[in-house]
Amino acid sequence: MTFRFARHTNDLEQIKSFYIDILGFKLLGNFVKHNDYDGIFIGKSNENWHLEFTKSEEIIHFNFNEDDILVFYPNSKMEFDSIIDKIQFFEIEFIKAKNPYWNENGKMILDPDGYRIVISNLKIT
Repeated sequence: MTFRFARHTNDLEQIKSFYIDILGFKLLGNFVKHNDYDGIFIGKSNENWHLEFTKSEEIIHFNFNEDDILVFYPNSKMEFDSIIDKIQFFEIEFIKAKNPYWNENGKMILDPDGYRIVISNLKIT
């Protein structure tokens, strides 16, 4: 099974920069003016998942809960440290999670739209 997480954004370029430059994902594809939507696919090559972000003329007023989180598990300590270093370099603030589990098992930040992201070292081999 393949998984796609699709979400609308008001700023496609800012989202693209965040997920590629900071979190280290790749641009897997894009589309322009498909039924008045522009979009990008971001993820890792040869994986069975990716993120899709779309933009249209509609301005989005985001409505999410503090427990709505995307959790990413780097595969190595080097990958984890690299992501944390980039977060600090770009002066992105670490925030406290509502669920204490994530404070003990990861680092939480906000993406440019205000959605919560956890980088967890639990799966490092």
